[in-house]
Amino acid sequence: MFFKNLYNDALNIKKKDPACRNIIEVFLLYPGFHALVLYRISHFFYKIKLFFIARLISEISRFFTLIEIHPGASIGKNLFIDHGCGIVIGQTCIIKDNCTIYHSVTLGGTGKDKYKRHPNIGNNVMIGAGSIILGPINIGDNVKIGAGSVVVKDIKDNTTFIGNYADKLKK
Repeated sequence: MFFKNLYNDALNIKKKDPACRNIIEVFLLYPGFHALVLYRISHFFYKIKLFFIARLISEISRFFTLIEIHPGASIGKNLFIDHGCGIVIGQTCIIKDNCTIYHSVTLGGTGKDKYKRHPNIGNNVMIGAGSIILGPINIGDNVKIGAGSVVVKDIKDNTTFIGNYADKLKK
């Protein structure tokens, strides 16, 4: 099951990235894929409460990929991390299926919440480069967030948001 899911993640990347010529490139050359593989391993250790091993794997992943995914985060199927450098995904973040995240995105906390501190990202969400999504907020299904947006409030399904503090573009 683990390897089948990784294969499906690789197929998803090949399908979504027009620069990718074959699946072997994904396995060998895509740091977003490597970060996802190491996240899935670290998440396994996190779930069985081997926190040190989980964090060690996630730190090794960050060193090699420049993508920081906390092992406590919950990530669904078919996440595509494109040009992943600078991505941060916090401990209580939940990302559902078929999402795309571009480089320099932060899914972080505000520093004022104690338990649930990071955003929930729905299905089929695209998060543009340099976007910052902070706090225990909900991003609905089929949402597109433009590059450089700062989101601190919930976004409803089927909406496109752009700009600082996420100005509504259309629904």
